[in-house]
Amino acid sequence: MANNMASGAAAAGTNGTDRGAAVEQHIAAISSLSESLLRGVDSALDEVSSVNLSTQLLSVNARIEAAHAGAAGGSFAVVASEMNRLSGEVKTLTERLRGNAQQTGVQMRHAVQGYVTQVRDARLCELALTNIDLIDRNLYERSCDVRWWATDAAAVDCAREPSEERRRHAQRRLGQILDSYTVYSDLVLVDTQGTVLANGRPAQFHSVGADVSGSDWFTQALASRDGSEFACSSVHASELVNGQRVLVYACAVREGGDVRGKVLGVLGILFNWDALALTIVRRTPLTTDEWTRTRVCIIDDGGRVLADSQADGPARIDLNGWKPLLAQPRSSAVLRVDGKPTCVAHASSPGYETYRTGWHSLILQGVSDTEARTH
Repeated sequence: MANNMASGAAAAGTNGTDRGAAVEQHIAAISSLSESLLRGVDSALDEVSSVNLSTQLLSVNARIEAAHAGAAGGSFAVVASEMNRLSGEVKTLTERLRGNAQQTGVQMRHAVQGYVTQVRDARLCELALTNIDLIDRNLYERSCDVRWWATDAAAVDCAREPSEERRRHAQRRLGQILDSYTVYSDLVLVDTQGTVLANGRPAQFHSVGADVSGSDWFTQALASRDGSEFACSSVHASELVNGQRVLVYACAVREGGDVRGKVLGVLGILFNWDALALTIVRRTPLTTDEWTRTRVCIIDDGGRVLADSQADGPARIDLNGWKPLLAQPRSSAVLRVDGKPTCVAHASSPGYETYRTGWHSLILQGVSDTEARTH
């Protein structure tokens, strides 16, 4: 299932990138059209000014000729004076129109920039929501898997009476499950004391005999009220799988596989977190230009980075001043990140069915100082 979802995310990513490029082209066309209109108005006003200058020169020449003509040129002088007056009015009107055109140009640029900002923010928030929704939906399946497999007869028999034969049978059964569900690093069967009895990939991970009694996923599963409950760890590097980053889902193994049976042990399934999460954040459908100034990540409530499109990104994000942003299901704001103006698009975990991670999806995209001022 996780593999299918990752593939689906990649396919959607290609379409999303195309849509992103189309949006950029649309915005560029609007900006180009507005600038073209403003240049046309400015050019027309320049032509009016040029004609008016010629009229002024003609008026000056006419008054000179009228003066030379003496009394006979009196009428011509009146016409020349009227031309001069009209030329002055045209000049005043042209200057007023030019000022209005410049003001309109500023307003149009702000309007276009505002539109660009709204479209960008809405798109980035939708992409952030898609990322966290994919994760919630995928991890819901994991909670279903562990509750189902904890009732497997091989696991129940081995937990009740861990003979060597039953260990080998449980190991084979766990291995068969792993062959079909490649999203898991390993599966481990643990007794009530916290000792690993069997695992699905013994040739790769030598976890049999390991003590996990101090693990939160083990203690929470052991204390569960019935088989409908499960426990889940946060993302961490696990010694059970040679330091791979995993999420461990755990459920109590109960007598007879019954949801209310006596607790015999715990089944833990180690989900390969990076295989899913890094695929999602690194295949977020952004254009090539956007990727040069964008970081995509998943964080928990404390700002710990759980998945990051930047391999060398910091392990934690300082969330001081971010509470209003993160308190909303979807939101965006221009914040200072590492001293640079950055559009931070955010989506909270929406949850799926009965499961919700409670994490946050972020897309951090660098913007210019001009964009920051108009946000």
